Amino acid sequence: MMKLELSTQQKNAQAEFRAFVNQEICPDAGKWDRQEFTPPELIKKIAQRGFLGAILPQEYGGQAMDMITYGILNEEIGRGCSSIRSLLTVHNMVAHAVCKWGNKSQKEYWLPKLASGEIIAAFALSEPNVGSDAKSVETTAVLVGDAYVLNGQKKWITYGQIADIYLVFAQCEGKPTAFLVEKNSPGFTVKPMSGILGVRASMSAELYFHNCQIPRENLVGRLGFGFAYIAASALDYGRYSVAAGCVGIAQACLEACIKYTNERKQFGVYLKEHQLIRQKITQMIANTKAARLLCYQAGYLKDINDPNSIIETSIAKYFASTVATKIANDAVQLHGGNGCSNEYPVERYLRDSKIMEIIEGSTQIQEITIAESGYQDYLFANVATGLDKQLAERN
Repeated sequence: MMKLELSTQQKNAQAEFRAFVNQEICPDAGKWDRQEFTPPELIKKIAQRGFLGAILPQEYGGQAMDMITYGILNEEIGRGCSSIRSLLTVHNMVAHAVCKWGNKSQKEYWLPKLASGEIIAAFALSEPNVGSDAKSVETTAVLVGDAYVLNGQKKWITYGQIADIYLVFAQCEGKPTAFLVEKNSPGFTVKPMSGILGVRASMSAELYFHNCQIPRENLVGRLGFGFAYIAASALDYGRYSVAAGCVGIAQACLEACIKYTNERKQFGVYLKEHQLIRQKITQMIANTKAARLLCYQAGYLKDINDPNSIIETSIAKYFASTVATKIANDAVQLHGGNGCSNEYPVERYLRDSKIMEIIEGSTQIQEITIAESGYQDYLFANVATGLDKQLAERN
């Protein structure tokens, strides 16, 4: 049974994360959003705190955070800026993939650099024609001598503009396969993207591979491991990060609305005195807490290696992202005309929250996955009941 109270260590980490975000991220998050830019000095501070090696083992210079603490980190940074939180997401997805599926030399070479933030990593799966159907990537890789030659295009690659290493998924001998591609690889180019609805400071990019050559040893795992194993496990961690980040968005909206309705007057009284306003605030509080507890549950199950952690993470991501969008929409409504201005952060929260319903498995994909799990549980329960009945009759 999960203990719902955070440990002293987790509470102390939460206070540390919150202080960092309040000081280093919240004051300038709106400016970075408008500039569509993340300052290198901020990334350096995040790296110095060990956040880029949050989930890596200590032997590689990582923090070896438990999953609940890692969720709290993503919530707090997501409360300040979803773009900055997305850096943690993709960087740690790649770090996790190399740690779990990389060979000994890949781990020894790349993981210390990823843990320290010496290099920044990006996760390159999505393509112009491929989103949710990720196993059908069109980028190809062919082994020629001692090098793999890649051809194709990737799109919507978070922090693709500044990454040093990319985990790229391509079809090799007709099988989805994962490769590490360095930014200076011959035949590899990066095109910045702008004008995205949300997470505008995440410096997204399109990637082009034109007879791009990478060393043979940059293959991660085996041929055909790309989607079912490497991408699937990395995306599971990504969903958890996004889910916790959505709780951060919801919490930021709640705090903004309590402050605003406590100071703004309409019809001669503060907004907080109107019953419909209080109804909205109540819903925000309850849904934020519910989403947070779902994330804690998913994190706890990951820590004890429970196989149910995967579906519980999908549930947490589904609920937290949809709730964050609803709360952000209500937050804009409560702010009225001010909510439509970038002088107030709630319009950014609304734009960012919508992105959360799409990335790391869209709301609709989660609905398919969760419903299928429900039917399977029902089937297994009935099979087990039938077996128990047969055994009872025999005895």
